[in-house]
Amino acid sequence: MTSISQHISKQFDNDLENIRSQVLAMGGLVEQQLTGSITALIESDLEIAENVIKSEFNVNRFEVSIDEECTRILAKRQPAAVDLRLIMAVIKTITDLERIGDEAEKIARMAVRLSEKNAPKAYYIGLKAMGNLVNHMVHDALDAFARMDSRAALSVASKEPTSDDQYVAILRQLITYMMEDPRNITSSMDVIWSARAMERIGDHARNICEYVIYFVEGKDVRHISIEEMEKEVNS
Repeated sequence: MTSISQHISKQFDNDLENIRSQVLAMGGLVEQQLTGSITALIESDLEIAENVIKSEFNVNRFEVSIDEECTRILAKRQPAAVDLRLIMAVIKTITDLERIGDEAEKIARMAVRLSEKNAPKAYYIGLKAMGNLVNHMVHDALDAFARMDSRAALSVASKEPTSDDQYVAILRQLITYMMEDPRNITSSMDVIWSARAMERIGDHARNICEYVIYFVEGKDVRHISIEEMEKEVNS
């Protein structure tokens, strides 16, 4: 685990710690969005869905604020080595958090549409399991970021293929429903889009884990297999 180094300027230490705290606050809001959107989808809760949709503005505001603070630090402090890696990891992480928020908003909007169509409950069996998986991935990815723990990040990243498999399973099930009765097509497509959003959330959670590994290990592990990633973390 790599911690933020101490500097002669106490204000620089405070600036770095502040942006980490802001990222975690943004992450907490995104987690609430994701949990709410999945609940709204599974339970057809329109009130929760509307709250998720409205909160997207706050997520975007967090991203802009943190990005501006990172730009200020880069210009004023000209950080190098581990400090520069932290700033880069933060900038990339907030981008993925904002996109998770976007996907959660999509799920909430699909929840509204599906509630109006009174979609069969059988549609939601796979979605609930997949939603729980990606929800835990996001939570654990943020926990790894908070502790700057590369091994914890690796553990979360290794779950991403499972979300892909669950998406494929849901897709096959819904194609069967559509083939059995063409009247199921519209509702099935909305469920497919919801599952696709969850699959992308799993991808973004893995990305956050890759940034943690980059900060701690100083190694770029994007676009490589989990097996190769394990070698980089354990070397």
